[in-house]
Amino acid sequence: MRILFIGDIVGRPGRRAVEALLPDLRSEFAIDLVLANVENAASGRGIQPAAAKEIWSAGVQVFTGGNHIWDKSDGIDLIAKDPRIVRPLNLPPGTPGRGLGLYEVGEVTVAVVNLLGRVYMSPAECPFRAIDTALESLAGRAQVVFIDFHAEATAEKIAFGWHVDGRASAVIGTHTHVQTADERILPGGTAYLTDAGMTGPHDSVIGVRKEDAVRKMITGLPVRFQTAESDIRLHGVLLEVDPSSGRAQKVERIQRALTEGKR
Repeated sequence: MRILFIGDIVGRPGRRAVEALLPDLRSEFAIDLVLANVENAASGRGIQPAAAKEIWSAGVQVFTGGNHIWDKSDGIDLIAKDPRIVRPLNLPPGTPGRGLGLYEVGEVTVAVVNLLGRVYMSPAECPFRAIDTALESLAGRAQVVFIDFHAEATAEKIAFGWHVDGRASAVIGTHTHVQTADERILPGGTAYLTDAGMTGPHDSVIGVRKEDAVRKMITGLPVRFQTAESDIRLHGVLLEVDPSSGRAQKVERIQRALTEGKR
């Protein structure tokens, strides 16, 4: 089974990249399932119905989220009701939506789990304990387990990868918007990458206009961040997983640029 996971989609530029580049990627790699992190997909923060529709129409089948997934009020009802959206699992009871989803891909059941880290992040329940409970509940129910670990600290992400090695098919980090170069398959068969990167404008500061971010850092004053517009790229990771064992066979970073002539 081949899975493409697209790193954090940022605003309209990120949605344009997915729309323009995903069809060729699906054809080139014969992809069975496309996942994407959408916590920044609507104007750089959160998700909205119109933005979600664009991304689904482009060919993404399942969404994951993060700490900004709630930042658009009209997205909360969507998260609560649509089973194609997986928000962070380790949030308080009663939080809208689901932190774990099961998806049928041919004869294979794929579990998608989303978790928040706690180092330098907003308060959340322990992701290590939360995943232990989730994996116990998945025993015998899914052949492939994909985890989007949305966290700031590289050490926390790496520790988490080791914690679930051999119990999940892949642990792919999100949140920093900078693709790391540490892809590997851990000894137990779990594919690991600290961060999948950002799908959006790279002539920016992690998606924000350079002048806005620099002004904020120099002055310390409130600045209204706006999404940048140029040097648009799609970043992500391609996984090959053996459904009979749940072990990863390949992990490969993906980078594609949106060139002139593409919509």
